[in-house]
Amino acid sequence: MYAAAGFGRRLTPGARPALLVVDLSVGFCTPSVPIGSNLDAVVAATADLLDFARAARVPIAFTTIVINPDQPPLWLTKAPALAALAEGSPNVAIDERLSRRDDEPIFTKQGASALWGTDVDQWLHSTDADTVIVCGATTSGCVRATVVDLMQRDLVALVVGDAVGDRDPAVHAASLADIDAKYADVIDTAAAVRVLTGAE
Repeated sequence: MYAAAGFGRRLTPGARPALLVVDLSVGFCTPSVPIGSNLDAVVAATADLLDFARAARVPIAFTTIVINPDQPPLWLTKAPALAALAEGSPNVAIDERLSRRDDEPIFTKQGASALWGTDVDQWLHSTDADTVIVCGATTSGCVRATVVDLMQRDLVALVVGDAVGDRDPAVHAASLADIDAKYADVIDTAAAVRVLTGAE
């Protein structure tokens, strides 16, 4: 359907990738937290990509949702589970399995897109990135919103299908199909490694 309608052409990655890890915080990666789910496989795949990115000296950044209780967004009314990500909570920390380094910035946000209300856009410009490899959670929410914004800024977005996750496998699959048709290329970790290492 999409192809016949003129959607889903493949994008050409540039030579200056950046790696953006969206919301792989303790809260999202812990099933016992209301906002969380089992993202062990996603975290493991992302950790592998981080190793390749660091070795290739590719710019890396992380995002995490931090809800300000003094200025709660309307989003909190729609999704009360976000209260688990209140400012000061251990749930907003990046999952330690990703071994974030001090020179890898964390951008806090109160919206879905990594680029809304943050300095991620400025960071991408400062790194001269022309391609953004996206990992993280959730596929249907913050990952999707982020790649929509990247497309609107004329940046090639590559979503690593096995390094993003969602609570519902069906929603995850449908979101990847929609993203791949309209806003980004969905690739696997092997293809992402080729982009990170300049072999693509």
